Amino acid sequence: MSTAPVHFAPAGDTEELERAELYGLLARLWLAPPDEAMLQQFRVAVTQAPESGAFLEGPWQALVGTLRATTPEAAAAEHDALFHGVGKPEVFAYGSYYLAGALNEKPLAALRHDLAALGLTRDANALETEDHIAYGLEVMRYLIAGDDVAVCNLEQQRRFFRQHLQTWVGEFCEAVIAHPRAQTWAALAVFTREFMAVETQAFDMLEA
Repeated sequence: MSTAPVHFAPAGDTEELERAELYGLLARLWLAPPDEAMLQQFRVAVTQAPESGAFLEGPWQALVGTLRATTPEAAAAEHDALFHGVGKPEVFAYGSYYLAGALNEKPLAALRHDLAALGLTRDANALETEDHIAYGLEVMRYLIAGDDVAVCNLEQQRRFFRQHLQTWVGEFCEAVIAHPRAQTWAALAVFTREFMAVETQAFDMLEA
């Protein structure tokens, strides 16, 4: 199955800002369940695919439809069942788990090293470690839309994506999709998986 690649544009270009906003939206949805205000935004959102390519139209429409159908209470219950609960979560949302088989392993140390090189540090009040899916997506948003051109540029995006997202996010999404309790987050996982495929192809073309 082929994908329609992202066409990388100069910093500040509308398409790049939309790409950054999409990363930010995904980061927000993976971090915590949507509240009523956010769900209301989706109830009036257009179902047209993001500018990243028509390949995403179906997954985007499915995600919007699922978010329109849920409630804050149902979303919170599903998010808690999948990613929290007593003992270990049903689905781990951390890169180290998929790359090393356990939490807080070498992949997290390598990620922290690269984040420090970018001048980024974890918020002391954050509950999640830096290898949480939401953190990685938010870093990509910053690398696309940030003002520091020495850090926020296409090469840094490529390096970070290749090393810290492409290596495990697909497997994570498949784990969410396969879980019997996943509904809203299954739709989110499908869209995230397909968006990652589009981004991967775009970086492949860049390197060709």
